[in-house]
Amino acid sequence: MGKNNQSTLTLTKSYQVGERQYSYDNLTYHKIAIVGLGYVGLPLAIAVAEKGFDVIGYDIDRAKVQQLQKREGSFLSAEEQAVFASTDFKISSRFDDVRGADIFFICVPTPVNEDHTPDLSPLVGAIRTIAPALRHGSLVVVESSINPGVSDDILIPILEFESDLMVERDFFLVYCPERVNPGDNYYHTKNIPRVIGGAGPQSLKRGLQVYESILDADMTAMSSLKEAEAVKMVENSFRDVNIAFVNELAMAFDRQGIDVKNVIEAAATKPFGFMPHYPGCGVGGHCIPVDPYYLIHDGLKHGFTHHMLIAARETNNYMPRYAVKLLHEALYFKERTLRDTPIALLGLSYKKGVGDVRESPALTIYDLLQADSASVRTYDPYVPELSTDNSLEDAIKGAKAVIVATDHDEFSSLTPFYLEEQGVEVVIDGRNFLDKQAFLDSEVSYRGIGR
Repeated sequence: MGKNNQSTLTLTKSYQVGERQYSYDNLTYHKIAIVGLGYVGLPLAIAVAEKGFDVIGYDIDRAKVQQLQKREGSFLSAEEQAVFASTDFKISSRFDDVRGADIFFICVPTPVNEDHTPDLSPLVGAIRTIAPALRHGSLVVVESSINPGVSDDILIPILEFESDLMVERDFFLVYCPERVNPGDNYYHTKNIPRVIGGAGPQSLKRGLQVYESILDADMTAMSSLKEAEAVKMVENSFRDVNIAFVNELAMAFDRQGIDVKNVIEAAATKPFGFMPHYPGCGVGGHCIPVDPYYLIHDGLKHGFTHHMLIAARETNNYMPRYAVKLLHEALYFKERTLRDTPIALLGLSYKKGVGDVRESPALTIYDLLQADSASVRTYDPYVPELSTDNSLEDAIKGAKAVIVATDHDEFSSLTPFYLEEQGVEVVIDGRNFLDKQAFLDSEVSYRGIGR
């Protein structure tokens, strides 16, 4: 979208939050900078540009910037890619190009270290970078996932010291945690409901107006930055705990010959008080296997131990090893070992239909097999750069065992008849999506997670 038809954002209307009524001043925002152009930042930049605002996308990864300058976003949805190709907003790795922005969206990753402690260095680095560029009226919006207290205790002091400005008086800050669900054809950046907290009422009212102008989503205002930060942690820790619960059920029921998938689906017929979660060979993605550690670390910092979150992380981290254990057992009954069995590992991404390998349990399974000196071939239609074979047929050809680590639709053709023809003797269904009964009536040994 060209610069001849730019939108501006002038805060001129009132906004009701609880029992308090806020009135906006006449501050006008012209230029919006998106700092961090990954799974969160790039779709947001596209959405903002689509609304007609003057957008600058900034990332320190020069190779990524060069690719994006060609309007090539490998992780975008087809719709996002089409809009991206039609926009002409600037993308740069030079921060000088970002100076002069009125609003700074911070969308950098917040990973964990090898010891599972929070790694805030990308976020702190981004905050230190933009701080000197702040001026009176600037708005900083943080979307990166952080535990309660990070904005108040770390980000605001850095911004105030480096800019020589004061939050709520000279510049404004809000926290609005990203909500990204790769592969979701309905909820996306522009329409998924969001929560937002501000450093104070002045920050909150500006943040609400900004999101109201660039997104088509409901906004829930929180009473503080800490509350908004806590929301993100709770959302993903909730899922982690429930997935760990059904993973434990899967391992326990497997010893009794109970199909956990049948049990969960039957329990889900109850119209209240139950939300189905399903077991699998591990939990991946940037949020679920990461955010609980931020909450665990935050609890310890305040003298509290999140025993349930720690146990859930231990259980879910064990599941790739459990899948390999199932393979060991199945091969034993076939009088085979890992070392003398060619194995096809199908699926490398953490989730069906996407090419995202962040924290993917499939990669852990691969490492475990390699540690056991197994001969492993890999294939994922969405991750060709990590696949050893170019097609499903090539990966299975000559394999005696198959592990399905990702339930891509492309793998639904794995019938017992087809695999028998290829000489496959064992299938480990790490996502419980193949036809179990069909395999039980065949010569191929089938093991699912709790099936």
